[in-house]
Amino acid sequence: MTPSSASAASSSSSWFSGIVRGRSVKTPAGSGSGSISNPSAASEGFPGSRKNQMRGVLFKYGPKSVQVAFKTGDFNQQVIFIGGLTDGLLATEYLEPLSISLEKERWSLVQPLLSSSYIGYGTSSLQQDSFELDQLIGYLINKENSEGVVLLGHSTGCQDIVHYMRTSFACSRAVRGVILQSPVSDREYRATLPETASMIDLAATMIKEGKELELMPKEANPDAPITAYRYHSLCAYMGDDDMFSSDLSEDQLRLRLGHLSNTPCQIIFSMADEYVPEYVDKKALVDRLCRAMGGAEKVEIEYGNHALSNRVGEAVQAIVDFVKREGPKGWDDPWH
Repeated sequence: MTPSSASAASSSSSWFSGIVRGRSVKTPAGSGSGSISNPSAASEGFPGSRKNQMRGVLFKYGPKSVQVAFKTGDFNQQVIFIGGLTDGLLATEYLEPLSISLEKERWSLVQPLLSSSYIGYGTSSLQQDSFELDQLIGYLINKENSEGVVLLGHSTGCQDIVHYMRTSFACSRAVRGVILQSPVSDREYRATLPETASMIDLAATMIKEGKELELMPKEANPDAPITAYRYHSLCAYMGDDDMFSSDLSEDQLRLRLGHLSNTPCQIIFSMADEYVPEYVDKKALVDRLCRAMGGAEKVEIEYGNHALSNRVGEAVQAIVDFVKREGPKGWDDPWH
């Protein structure tokens, strides 16, 4: 951020309030935000913090009890982290050092809990996640005078972001950039498991019988209860979650991802991702994904695992570099 844009960020009225203040973001009476802090200590080379501890504010952004978010930094521009299946707060090891690096650039890091967080993913959907993400951004605009956000997705959180950016939700216009970290195919990974084929058939049958919201047998997904719809979405060819599979054609990828061509995008791909089957040519896949998104920036992390826990420094550097370049640059910029 330049000094002039930082000054604009401190203005008392949000550039987006004209649209959103007509839409209510309901919050239960008496709810508010609470401060969570940690003792100061030096660890992992980051002064003032202990590993996997962060100082910030916990706040409610919607009416459901699960709809809380944790924010580090107190700035008018935010990076929103959307985790993958089973993820919640502090989902990846790069989040703590990322929050410190973002604060130096006058950006806040926001980690929301959605209805799909932890074991809730099996009974939720991309549409539900998108609705709650819109509520969160609306809160940041109305309560924090946000001047725009960058969405950072990890794993299946990338699907949430792609879906959200396709919606007509008003707050999607506040998104100034998109980062997809480890956008991989749940379908291709699950196809390596022996029970998947028969369970896809069962899910398809249940959906045809109008039972899409009923639960699948436990053996379909031992980690969490899962509906026939969400199982089919994650595991079936061209299911709603099937966005990054290597066997999709160029036209199919453009159909799924092409709407992102109007938004600055970055793909951070782990070249040793354990959730990508060995037969997949990772370099070719990430090139195809970038083309389908209209020329997204490509960052290949050699030897990086799925969560980049073994390449934390490279992950943080790539994210911060992108945010500094593509974030809000002025009061009127989001409209042009």
